[in-house]
Amino acid sequence: MPEYEDLQETYPGAGTFKLGHDAESCTAQINLVRRGTKRALCAPLADFEDDPQSMPVEGRTDIIAHWNNTPALVIKTVKVQQIRYCDVNTNMAHSDLGRDEFVAWRKATKAAIKLDHKFDPEMMLVFEFFQLVEDLDGRQIEPRS
Repeated sequence: MPEYEDLQETYPGAGTFKLGHDAESCTAQINLVRRGTKRALCAPLADFEDDPQSMPVEGRTDIIAHWNNTPALVIKTVKVQQIRYCDVNTNMAHSDLGRDEFVAWRKATKAAIKLDHKFDPEMMLVFEFFQLVEDLDGRQIEPRS
């Protein structure tokens, strides 16, 4: 029987979350993080109102999961910034989208926000800049019960 690693022992206090709104977008974003082109996450501030513990915190380590909830990556938050959608600059958008297409970022982010919120160009966003700590591909991770 193989030995399994408990990620909560390796990364105490790490939260787990998924990227995107479906399996395809989740996989695409995980691949961008793996390649080093996606270095930030962006979400409406309103997403954290009901669960303030999920708000990113500088220095915290978290686990990004695949759509099926298996761990994929470990990241460490290096900077958190609250900013209005209309004030996001090209460098921020590039860090989130994983490529240098500001108009595409605006369009994709607006569409994603509209899935769960009423869009307002002056709405507050939370930008979480991170570094990749570990790619968990191939690791023997303890299954969650």
